[in-house]
Amino acid sequence: MSYMNCDYRDRCRCSPCPKEDDNCMFKIIIRCPPGATGPTGPTGPTGPTGPTGPTGPTGPTPVTESTIYVANMNSNTVSVIDGNTNMVIATIPVGNSPGHVAVNPNTKLIYISNQGAGTVSVIDSSTNMVIATIPVGSSPRDAGVNPNTNLIYVPNTLSNTISVIDGNTNTVVDTIPAGGGPVVVSVNPNTNLAYVPNVASNTVSVIDLQTNTIVDTIPVGNQPFGIRVNPNTNLIYVANRNDNTVSVINGNTNAVVATIPVGDTPQNVAVNPNTNFIYVVNINSDTVSVINGNTNTVVATIPVGDLPSDIDVDPNNNLIYVTNAGDNTTSVIDGATNTVIATIPVGALPNGVGVLTS
Repeated sequence: MSYMNCDYRDRCRCSPCPKEDDNCMFKIIIRCPPGATGPTGPTGPTGPTGPTGPTGPTGPTPVTESTIYVANMNSNTVSVIDGNTNMVIATIPVGNSPGHVAVNPNTKLIYISNQGAGTVSVIDSSTNMVIATIPVGSSPRDAGVNPNTNLIYVPNTLSNTISVIDGNTNTVVDTIPAGGGPVVVSVNPNTNLAYVPNVASNTVSVIDLQTNTIVDTIPVGNQPFGIRVNPNTNLIYVANRNDNTVSVINGNTNAVVATIPVGDTPQNVAVNPNTNFIYVVNINSDTVSVINGNTNTVVATIPVGDLPSDIDVDPNNNLIYVTNAGDNTTSVIDGATNTVIATIPVGALPNGVGVLTS
């Protein structure tokens, strides 16, 4: 419908207006044919942004893949565990009486100290095969890796030395004299220092890895055995087997700043640098003591298997792995709840354990 407006001066027009023209003195309504559509006008300005909608549901937390390597002393093998399924996916023959496990996260190579053979087996994690066997000193008990330099440090308990292995050539490039009975080593890659407990002298040797020389010796508790560094805080935790304590060393001053009572015969130590919790296996208590690194107090005690021997942490998934030498299993602890969530059968007399995360 259109409007025709006419006045007495015979002025008429068709108006496309939607209502009558109030200025006309006389108005009639007629039907007029629509005119042609005019050109499209320019786009108007964008209106204001509407309010934000409600937040959607939280998606699942991504899981980081991990692989766990367990050295079985009486089987002369290494069990390979898939961290997502908690299943053994491979069993690797190594040297005689494999003790401890060390992992280089950069090269994805695994180092196994064969205590009875005086060698170190090198495992390629991509194939789970031994790619080299390196002669070292007498009774190698452990291995520590500096991923920044790709050097591996192996304490030889009966030789009172530490072998230095070049990870690029798989050869021993230096031998460092150590204190009485070196058993375990822990490396701080941030400071390029290594810490070695000496069981016979109740001390910890501090080694400058730039010069491969001992730069300090720190008195600790009775029969120090396990040791681990928290590289984020530069604190070092030492398990003293004969007095059931953990010594805490300040890496800046090389002084013991705390002594923490734990369970019966603490054997080895692991650190989660993401949460600043420290885990101690007590071999004669069949437990793991959980230490809050902020307060240096035990906040939980977790029952595990028979004769727990070694321990390592998957910091990305907050899981802790404990080898139980007395029942040939590995316990998996959820660090969020401090409870055992899986028990995995492995080889005979499992000792060392190491975690490789992707």
